[in-house]
This record gives sequence, C-alpha cells and structure tokens, in this order.
Amino acid sequence: MAGAPIQALRFDGVSKSYGAVRAVDGVSLEIAAGSFVALVGASGSGKSTLLKTVNRLVEPDAGTVLFEGEDVAGLPLPALRRKVGYVFQSIGLFPHMNVAENIAIGPRLAGEKLGAGRIAELLELVELDGSYAQRMPHELSGGQRQRIGVARALAGGPHLLLMDEPFGALDPVTRDALRRRVRALHQTLGLTTVLVTHDMTEALLLADRVLVMDGGRIVADQTPRTLLAGAGGEVAQGLVAVPRAQAEALARLEGAESER
Repeated sequence: MAGAPIQALRFDGVSKSYGAVRAVDGVSLEIAAGSFVALVGASGSGKSTLLKTVNRLVEPDAGTVLFEGEDVAGLPLPALRRKVGYVFQSIGLFPHMNVAENIAIGPRLAGEKLGAGRIAELLELVELDGSYAQRMPHELSGGQRQRIGVARALAGGPHLLLMDEPFGALDPVTRDALRRRVRALHQTLGLTTVLVTHDMTEALLLADRVLVMDGGRIVADQTPRTLLAGAGGEVAQGLVAVPRAQAEALARLEGAESER
C-alpha cells in the first residue's frame, strides 16, 4: 500500500462493558500496516467486541481507536467502512439481491456504482467466474456465499480487512481452500488483516502475529513460532495444546499404520 502509515491500527485504553460484564478491559496495542494478525480466545473473551470497535459496530465506553492515524469516532461511517472491509461468520448476504448487488452494496451506500467489469474482477479475486453475478444467494453453497462475502468486503478497495470467525460454518475442505485464498489476497492486495478466531490452528497457520485475549485483555502477543516454542503464558499455551495434541495423535496413528 503506497503511502500507508507504519501503524495501520491503534487501540488506546479501549474498554467496553455490557452491564456488569467488562467485555473489553483497557486494551492498548498497535497493528502495523501490511501485517496479518489473529485475535484468538475462548468464547466471551472479548475478541469480537474489540474487532467491532474498529468499524464502529460497537462504540467503546472509554479509549480511542485510531485507523491510519485518525480517530474512527470522528470519521463519517460510509467513508470509514469503505476503507475497512468486514467479513463475518453469518455472511449476511441480502436474500432479495443477486450476487452483483450484494457485492456492490457498500460502494453504493457511499455514492458509487460498481460496473459489471469491476464485479467480474472481484469475483475473480475469490475464484468465482462472472456467471455468478446474476445468481441469488439461495442458489449458492456455503463456501460460495462466504467467497461472495469476501468479495463484498473488498469492493471498496479497503486498506484494512476485518474477519470475524469467517470460516467456522464451513466444511473442512472448503475452509482450508478459503483460508489459503484469503492469505493470498492479503499478500497480493497489500492488506492489513485482522482475523478473529477461536481456532488456534487457524491462527498459527495464517497469521504473522497472534494476540490472545482472556477476560477482555490481551494476555499474549507472540508469533506462531514463539507460541509453538512455549511462549505466551498459561492461557496461550492452553490454546496451543489442542492442535499440538492433535498433531501428536496423527503422528502416532501414522506410525502405527506404517508398522503394520
């Protein structure tokens, strides 16, 4: 991204409560432009709430969120959301709109019309051909709908891509293929990407940096390599233990099969 600031995203003392529950508790951190960051934690740890403060789906009770050096609270929502693509697990395609209309909804709300050529380009980015433009959401598989969700998030030419459990509802083969595509798009489009997931395997395979949340706070900030080497503390290592145990079980199974 030419001219992008060194820090794409910054949280300064961000907090959010729901009644007596402190969902996000004084989080301060910086995310460098061009990085792929995974935000990992158990359900209720605050990771989705923190993510949503960036595009103002959630307004914090305290603290500030800076995107490319500007306080998001002072930015017009259409302009902010054009620069911040958002993909979420439930996909959220409008059932009465065809694929082209769903992809173009963000720019349209910002006053711009996307032509057929641009729609075709976006479909190609997510490895779907132009014939999908006129299909309705109910005609698509879950994986195809999520690819359309990614294309929609990219329609405004965002600098930042937020992804909130985007692969959780997909079958393993489709999930793996879409993960690979998202990682490739991150590289080729020069994006800054923040992925929320409860799946540590996903975080380790995709991200350059893994942030672990617990009780509304960041309790670990590590690379995949350092996490696998045992860093990050008890909560982080509890999450790493799951894929590690699975890998060891598969290795034992493979060894047993080779001895037969």
